[in-house]
Amino acid sequence: MDLFTKNAKKFFLLAGPCVIESHESVVLIAKTMKAITQRLGLQYVFKASFDKANRSSISSYRGLGMNEGLRILAQIKNELSLPIITDIHTPEQASAIAEVADIIQIPAFLARQTDLIEAVASTGKIMNIKKPQFMSAFDMENVVEKCKSAGNNNVMLCERGTCFGYNTLVVDMTGIYEMRKFGFPVVFDATHSVQKPGGNKTSTGGNREYVRYLARAAVAVGIDGLFLEVHPDPDNALSDGPNMVSLYQVESLLQELIDIHKIINM
Repeated sequence: MDLFTKNAKKFFLLAGPCVIESHESVVLIAKTMKAITQRLGLQYVFKASFDKANRSSISSYRGLGMNEGLRILAQIKNELSLPIITDIHTPEQASAIAEVADIIQIPAFLARQTDLIEAVASTGKIMNIKKPQFMSAFDMENVVEKCKSAGNNNVMLCERGTCFGYNTLVVDMTGIYEMRKFGFPVVFDATHSVQKPGGNKTSTGGNREYVRYLARAAVAVGIDGLFLEVHPDPDNALSDGPNMVSLYQVESLLQELIDIHKIINM
């Protein structure tokens, strides 16, 4: 995958469900997204988590577990010829995930965990590092240095909003510009940026109608990649439903963003 071309004609896309709910559901999403991105000419990486370790409630759905989840992701990768991105939670998972994933994602809450960063960096895989909600864009240079010191320069930084009081996130679009100064691709996570963390008391809330507007702004500022969580029935998704985009509405959104990207790169 060549995701490291600055000012490319089109942004690349990381997209899929928040978490693997079933084999059938992720295959449906992967096939649909592959067809959409082929029509639009976007470079596409399928995203799904095998485990959501940072849920609000002990009773919240977490996923199918690493072994079964990686088996399903490997099947999607091989049968649909799609690159894969998935989350990691502990350093011990790095080698097993690296056998399947083309990109390993560091969750926002874990981006300061040096042992985890070093374990992922040692795999040589591309790293998509979510900027923590409690850190500034400037502070992400320290995370980049950890990766480089471990011998991995295949780094992407991902903006996903900043804490604003309780249960609310805001996006400082200047952070995208500042992180690009580090010399690595910057991704905008348009769906997690509209979360309301813990906003539903035992689960995270959100407002998916804002995704379109924040994504427009991020593309206009200048991003290299876009991260979206999509689902065929967001209102009944088992994780992050309030902020996910409908699988059947995502194509029009992507076309709109491609049009904006063309304008700013004329």
